Amino acid sequence: MASIIKNRAIVNDDWTVVRAAEDGTLPAVNELPAGKVLVPLALWQAERDALIASRSAAEIGVWLAPDSEPADIVADFDKIALIGVDFPVFRDGRGYSIGRLLRERYGYKGELRAIGDVLRDQLAFMFRCGFDAYALRADKDFDDALKAFDEFSFNYQGAVNSSPLFRRREAGELAKASA
Repeated sequence: MASIIKNRAIVNDDWTVVRAAEDGTLPAVNELPAGKVLVPLALWQAERDALIASRSAAEIGVWLAPDSEPADIVADFDKIALIGVDFPVFRDGRGYSIGRLLRERYGYKGELRAIGDVLRDQLAFMFRCGFDAYALRADKDFDDALKAFDEFSFNYQGAVNSSPLFRRREAGELAKASA
C-alpha cells in the first residue's frame, strides 16, 4: 500500500487516484476500482449522481486540475470526503491558488491533498496555502520530506505576518531599552 503525508505524519494511503486514459476518455462508474476513489472533476461533473449512488461520501474524493475552477465543487462539499489538487509539474504553481481559494474563500474544512509532481521543497508552501495531505512523487523519501515543515522558523510575507521583521526587531529592541 502506498503512503502519504497527512497532518505531518506518514500514513497509509487507502485512496486510488483515477485519471483519464491516454486518449482522454474517462472510465465509467462501474469500471472504477473498489474502495475509496479520487476522481477528476470532469468525471464528477459527468457522473455525479451515479457516483453518489454507488458509494458513500466517505469513499468519494474529487481532484482538480490546475485549470479547474474551485467554485464548481463548492455545492458538493458535503458529498465528498476529500479534494485533491493536481500539480502536474513542479513549476506549475496554480494549485497553490486553488488551495487558498478552497480554504479561504469557499471555507472548505475537509482534507485537501496535493497530488502529482509533489516534492519536498513545496510542502511548507503548500501547508501555508491550506493543504494538509501530500502524495509525494514515488521516488521521494518521506522521512526527509517531513523535515521541510520545520525548516523555516519565520515567514516574511505580509499575507502571513502583518508586521515585517524589521518592525518586530525594532519593537523588541525598544522593549529591552525601556526595561
